[in-house]
Amino acid sequence: MTFINTLRAALVGMSSNKLRAVLTTLGIVIGVASVIVMLALGNGAQAAVAANFRSLGSDEIIISETQVIKNGQMVPQGKILSYEDGLGILDAVPDVSEVDMTVNGSGKARYKRDVEALNFTGVTASGLQSFAASGQVQPVNWPEGKLLTLNDFLAEGRFFTPAEVAGGESVCVIGSQTAQDLFGGDDPLGQTVWLNHRSFVIIGVLAELEPTDPQQRYQTDPNITFVLPVSTAIQQLFATEPSVQITAHVKDVNKINDVKYQIATYLRQQHAIQADTNGKFTDDFNMTTRNDILGAQQSAASTFSLLLAAMAVVSLVVGGIGIMNVMLVSVTERTREIGIRLAVGAQQSDIVLQFLLEAVLISALGGLFGIAVGVVTIPVAASLNSGIALLAPSSIPLAFGVALLTGIIFGLYPAARASRLNPIEALRYE
Repeated sequence: MTFINTLRAALVGMSSNKLRAVLTTLGIVIGVASVIVMLALGNGAQAAVAANFRSLGSDEIIISETQVIKNGQMVPQGKILSYEDGLGILDAVPDVSEVDMTVNGSGKARYKRDVEALNFTGVTASGLQSFAASGQVQPVNWPEGKLLTLNDFLAEGRFFTPAEVAGGESVCVIGSQTAQDLFGGDDPLGQTVWLNHRSFVIIGVLAELEPTDPQQRYQTDPNITFVLPVSTAIQQLFATEPSVQITAHVKDVNKINDVKYQIATYLRQQHAIQADTNGKFTDDFNMTTRNDILGAQQSAASTFSLLLAAMAVVSLVVGGIGIMNVMLVSVTERTREIGIRLAVGAQQSDIVLQFLLEAVLISALGGLFGIAVGVVTIPVAASLNSGIALLAPSSIPLAFGVALLTGIIFGLYPAARASRLNPIEALRYE
C-alpha cells in the first residue's frame, strides 16, 4: 500500500466512529492547553522575579545583620552592624566607591497640635539617589518613558548634604502626605517639627509619589514618610544603638566577589570573629548581591515552572492512555478487516502505519484545538495569578510536538498488536 492509501484508510477508520474520536481528542486538547497555560504561568513567575529584583543595582552589595530566635524574639546573632562599621568599609576596602546606610524606626511627628504616627528612615546623603534609582516609585501620573531626574522627586526644598549627615544635623525631608497632614496648605519649609520629642527643621518636601507596580498602589503609601540623616536618627531617636543596613557600591562589578571577601575580612576583624578548627567562620552578618538573590529566586521559579509543566504532562499522559484504550478497542472491532488486508497482501508495516497514523491524527487534531484553547485561557489563568503570565512563542510548537509524540508512543502498541494478528484467525473473527 502507498502512504496515500494508508492515510486514506486511517482517515476512514477515524471517521467510522466520530463521537469516540472526538471524546478521545478531548483528552489531548486538555493536555496541550494545560502545557501552554502552565508554561505561560511559569514564564510569568520568572519574569516577575526578575522585575522585582531589577531595582537592586548590579554594583551593590547589601550587608545586613544575622538574627536568631531567642526567648521567642529575633535578636542579633553577634554584634550589630554599626554606623562606624559602614564608615570603616570605605577606608578598609579600596574597591568600594560609596557606602549607603539605612536605619528604620517608628514614632509620632508633631507640629503644633497636629500629631501623626509614622515610620521614619535614616539615610545617607545619597539616599534620595538610591530611592530614585530603585525604580519602585515615581511621581504621580508620570508619562511612561519620560526621563526622571532627582529634582523630579522633590516638590520643594532640597535633600540633606554629606556634611549634614557627618555632623548629625537636625534636618529632615518629609513626604507630601505627611506635609499635608501636619501643615494643611501651609508651607512646611523651614518649619520645626517634633519627632519623638526631638526637633527637626524641614528642608525639603518630596513630590507626590506612587508605586510603579500598580498592584502595590493600594498596599503602601510612599507619601507618608519622614527622612533624616542616618547619624541624626541613631543619635537622637534610639535608646540603644540600632543595627544599620549597609549597601556598598563597588567600582568594578567584575571584582564583586573579591570585594565581598574583603568586606567580610574587615567585618570579622571589627566583630572579633574567629575561624573554628575547620577554618570556617560563623559570621554575624549576611552579604547579598543582585545575582545572589535573583539566582535563588529564579531557581525557585524554575522549579515552580517544572512542577507546573509536570502537571500538564500528566494531563497529556492521561490523554495518551485514552488514545491507547480507544485504539485497542478499534483493533478488536476491526479484526476481520485487518485479516482481509493481510490476506490480500498487505504487509505488517502497512497495518502498523495505518493504526499509528490514526493515533497521530487524533493527537494532532487535539493538539491544534488544545493550542487554541490554551491561548484563549491564558488571560483567565493570569487573572487568577495576579496578572502574571507570559506566553513564550516556543511553547506552542513544544506543546504540539509533545502531543504528536504522545500519539506515537501510545498508538504504537495497538498498531503493533494489530499487525501481529494471524490472518486466518482474524478472518474467522466474528
